[in-house]
Amino acid sequence: MRNTARRSAAPAILAITLALSACAQGSATRTEEPAESGGPVTVRYMNFSANGGHEEDLDAIKAAFESANPDVTVQIETTPYDDYFTKLQTAVAGGTAGDAFELNYENFVTYSSNGSLAPLKNVETASYKPSLLEAFSADGTQYGLPESFSNVVLFYNKDLFAKAGVDEPTADWTWADEQAAAEKLTDEKAGVWGDYQPISFFEYYKAVAQAGGEFLNADKTQAAFDSDAGRAAAEWLVGKSGTTMPTEADGAGTPDFDSTLFKDGKLAMWHTGIWMFSGMADAPFEWDIVVEPGDAEKASAMFTNGVVVNAASKNQEAAERWIAFLTSSDEMVDKRLETSWELPPVADEAKLASYLDAGAPANRQAVFASLDATVLPPVIERQQEMQDAVGKELSAAAAGRITVDEAVSNAAKAVDALLK
Repeated sequence: MRNTARRSAAPAILAITLALSACAQGSATRTEEPAESGGPVTVRYMNFSANGGHEEDLDAIKAAFESANPDVTVQIETTPYDDYFTKLQTAVAGGTAGDAFELNYENFVTYSSNGSLAPLKNVETASYKPSLLEAFSADGTQYGLPESFSNVVLFYNKDLFAKAGVDEPTADWTWADEQAAAEKLTDEKAGVWGDYQPISFFEYYKAVAQAGGEFLNADKTQAAFDSDAGRAAAEWLVGKSGTTMPTEADGAGTPDFDSTLFKDGKLAMWHTGIWMFSGMADAPFEWDIVVEPGDAEKASAMFTNGVVVNAASKNQEAAERWIAFLTSSDEMVDKRLETSWELPPVADEAKLASYLDAGAPANRQAVFASLDATVLPPVIERQQEMQDAVGKELSAAAAGRITVDEAVSNAAKAVDALLK
């Protein structure tokens, strides 16, 4: 899963959620007679993630499902990501959406709150990693199933650690451990930096959770990060800039800056996603990963897609069977691992042996250990504006134009204004 795809998902999609909510509320009031039971049915399935190279893989999963379920035919409709959510919005509003469709987490929040999704009645919950399953529930009701995931871990250059005589990171590390190591690993004369973690909304909400805080209050009516935890999180990110990690003036934040720096052997630790494994396969040094350090607690960023059943579908039972197969079957697991099509959400790690043994990084188990303590992105109607406001204030603090306290206070006021 590409970094750009995951991290740009929320702003690209949520720009349309105000219109979506208004339209979908109307469509959710429609009632349709259920399909006759006992006869063959066709399930229309709308998706975006198979586009661009995985169409045949999805067709193979479909064929396996139809073989096991001869009374159901699946009709797949694949749309490029950039067009998918606009098309889906129109289809839901007009009552022409598929019986089942794919959503990322950010859009799931919106659809699950406007009546567009059918509650799932026969979910085998033990099949899924708990944190992934929970992402697609709302108010105690399971409205979707996790389809795939990726997350963020701490990459590290083993050679640089050995050269500096610093103990390698472990799953027990805290922020203090990471900072102490980063200071020892930073070598200004050699152009080596100890650490890199983007100063951004996406890293900040995660750091707030790691510090034991909340980004929004329980009913999502007010920012909750103007707190000791929120200030600690901002200081954690901002305090690295220019000391143990590069500044914006050094090029930090520009495309591929961090990956190039790490691959060139000039970066000891790097907070980034598992989608970067393939790009580092030919790195000329030994490297590995661990679960990211926490402060008051562990909290790993998780990005996930899911599949849901349309509340207006006449074929909900068949659609539910299809999405269960699509997200938990052995055929799906094998196909995803064989083709590197994101990671399957299954709980049984014995089924993931080929991934765990696939080579560097050696500690691929950390990918799944990270799922034991996760934090999902806060989602509001004016998502892009929230992300921009938080990023702007943190960048100003990193540049020394304002204090960390001012940055947190300003960002909280901006978010509060967006929530009104």
